[in-house]
Parts: sequence; structure tokens; C-alpha cells
Amino acid sequence: MMALCSVSSLAQRSPVMPRPLQKGDRIAVVSPSSSPSAKTISEGCDILRQWGYVPVVGTHALNEYHGFAGTADERAADMRWALTDSTISAIMCTRGGDGAVQLLTRISPADFCRQPKWLIGFSDITALHSAMVQAGVMSIHGSMLHAISAQDGTDSVSVMLRNIMEGKLPAYHVAHHDLDQTGSAEGLLVGGNFSVLCGLAGSPYDCLASREPLILFIEDTDEEMTKVDRMLHNLEVRGVLHRLKGIIVGHFTGYKHPKNDFDDMNAMLHSYLRHLHIPVCYGFPVGHKRPNLPLIEGCRVRLTVSEAGTSLLFLPN
Repeated sequence: MMALCSVSSLAQRSPVMPRPLQKGDRIAVVSPSSSPSAKTISEGCDILRQWGYVPVVGTHALNEYHGFAGTADERAADMRWALTDSTISAIMCTRGGDGAVQLLTRISPADFCRQPKWLIGFSDITALHSAMVQAGVMSIHGSMLHAISAQDGTDSVSVMLRNIMEGKLPAYHVAHHDLDQTGSAEGLLVGGNFSVLCGLAGSPYDCLASREPLILFIEDTDEEMTKVDRMLHNLEVRGVLHRLKGIIVGHFTGYKHPKNDFDDMNAMLHSYLRHLHIPVCYGFPVGHKRPNLPLIEGCRVRLTVSEAGTSLLFLPN
């Protein structure tokens, strides 16, 4: 399947959804960021085989270079292979960490969409998700090889991930949070790790530069309140915040509580977001703790926040 694209294509058309996976399809296993363990790759590939797929490990997936899984050129070579090899149907990242942003200038925008296929990962992989969506292809923010192997691939989140890979659109409902702002909106779902996303500001890979109606989801780990405050205001000064149709606040973990008047990260975010007249959901299960529900980046969704809870419905093209 051929697709003409550029990094600005999101402004022209909605992203395409990769074809559903079938038994026997080959999945590339790559390490765009930090170096994984051999055990992670071995056990994770076993899970993919149990699911009926054929894992193919990238040449440099187990390399080690100052904490990264190889040099930037090596990691980019694996990603270009996974994106452009016509025998590969999906790309599963081994883990996050750091370094995925180094690949962006080493990969042609056309490589992201020449053969639309699922890219699966989260955390640092947010940089690649944003580039994929900008190039006009949906991707899956979800569990990587490390997580599915740790859970033996049989937990509910792994089952949800597999269902999406096989073409089944999810519909989620989560409990009401006291800070929720009620309302309903539709738009393209984008987001991920907040610090990684903000680091793409001003680049051709920034999915938040789109003028499409957007619903943003954010999560992060080990980022202090003051830094998250700064990130939020980064969106404000760029004009992004007031263009959003809805916001989903996921897990914020590992931060130290500063000496201020806020009870927690959600309370700090709410002090600003409550002035926006859009639906805002807090406590959505996505991010660096379980459960981490798989989300389709670039897919049109309907977000409904009410006193009965929050629903997130993924809509067909």
C-alpha cells in the first residue's frame, strides 16, 4: 500500500489506519531508545509467537552504546528497515527510556507512511508516534515487549492491545474523578509522554501543530510539578491549549511533592485547566503504571466526561 505524505500532511487529511494483523504476519522488534535485556526480547518474542505472529528482531536491537540500544545511526537503520520492509506488518518496540528523538532527522518522512503499519510503544516512543501521525499514519500508544513479557501476554491490557492490532476498535469507560470537567467532544487523539511531546515544539514532527480538532492525552514519570507546570504553559504560549477540544490526564508517577498548596499533580493541573470550557478527564489509566490502556494515536475519538464517568470511543474512518 503506497501513500504520498509529508510531515505536514496531517493538516491536509486524517491519518490512515494500518491494516489489521493476521496470523503469520511478521512483526519487527526494534529498540529505538534505551537498551533492553536479552531476556526481555526472548520472552517477548515468545509471547508474539503465542499470539500467532512471527517476530523478527532488528540487527541492533540488543546493542549497547552509553545506555542507548546502539548509536543513533544504528537505531535509525533498524527503524528504517522496519518501516520500509514490505514483509513486515507491524513494529513492536522493546522498551522506552531515552533517545528516540535522535532518530527523527535520520528517517525520511516518506518512510513513516510509504507502507502504513502499526508502531507500538509508549514513553520515549512518543517522539515516533508524533512523527507517524504528522506523516499521516495512526499508531498504538501501548505496552511494549517488556510489559507483555512481564504479564505473559494474557492480562486484560495485552488482550486489548492484540485486539487493536487485529483491527478491533476499543471503547473505554473509566470511573468519575472529583476533578473531572464534564462535556463531550470529538477530535483526533494525540499525545503521550508530556515532556517528550513538548520537546518536539517547533519541529516538523510536532503533532500538536495540527489545526485539526485535537483531543490530547498526557502522562509522565519522574517530572516535578514545577516542570509539568512549565510544560503546560508551553502549550499555552504556543496557542495549543486553547485549540484543544478535550484533555485526558493519565498517570503522573514518581514525582516528589513540593512545598506548595496543591494536594497532588492533578490538583495543580486542575488549577489551570478548570478555566478551559472543554471536557477534561483525570485519572485515565494510561502511562507508567498499570493498567496502561492502549490508545490509537491519530484516530478520531469521542470523549464524554460526565458525573457517571468518562467514556472514550474510537470512531471508524
